[in-house]
Amino acid sequence: MTYSGQVTVGGPADVHELKDLMITKIAVGPMDNNAYLLRCRATDEQLLIDAANDADTLLGMIGDDGIASVVTTHQHGDHWQALARVVEATGARTYAGRDDAAGIPVPTDVLVEDGDTLHVGHVELTARHLVGHTPGSIALVYDDPHGHPHVFTGDCLFPGGVGNTRKDPEAFASLIHDVETKIFDALPDETWVYPGHGNDTTLGAERPHLPEWHARGW
Repeated sequence: MTYSGQVTVGGPADVHELKDLMITKIAVGPMDNNAYLLRCRATDEQLLIDAANDADTLLGMIGDDGIASVVTTHQHGDHWQALARVVEATGARTYAGRDDAAGIPVPTDVLVEDGDTLHVGHVELTARHLVGHTPGSIALVYDDPHGHPHVFTGDCLFPGGVGNTRKDPEAFASLIHDVETKIFDALPDETWVYPGHGNDTTLGAERPHLPEWHARGW
């Protein structure tokens, strides 16, 4: 089956099968949050990005193999409603951006900085600190050695724009700067983007619209 990235709450997960990594996307909760389960094909180790809601659904997706780690992309409550239960059930190590960890009610084992490397089995992910939606939002970049990069952006980049900065010009200026310099300038058009809500996109689809985003201020 071809991966589309189109998922709905209560519906099935969608699986993006790469040579070294399997990415399972599912939608959960009243705010249609995306959660992503990454599985290293060589070791079967798993990592969850955003235990957002519906712990039973997430644990069913994780299965009996459990997860080694869970990353919370940022401190907003809709991204960690199931975190306590998932951690309790799996014993997973918790990761979050240093400047957002205090806003997450489950203790963070590893405080993530810009440029840090996270692992799921043999697969490496690079954290990028993107300031503006929250002070400590992080994106995770998987630079697939067999293909194009993949980036998990939380609520910092969506189809059609950057994340909500609540009409704060300074926050918008910070977020658009970080997204441009750390994501668009660093990665090619083929890069697949997995956001915290809604459908996936690519940097190539979004890049022509950057001037529009600057002009409108959101």
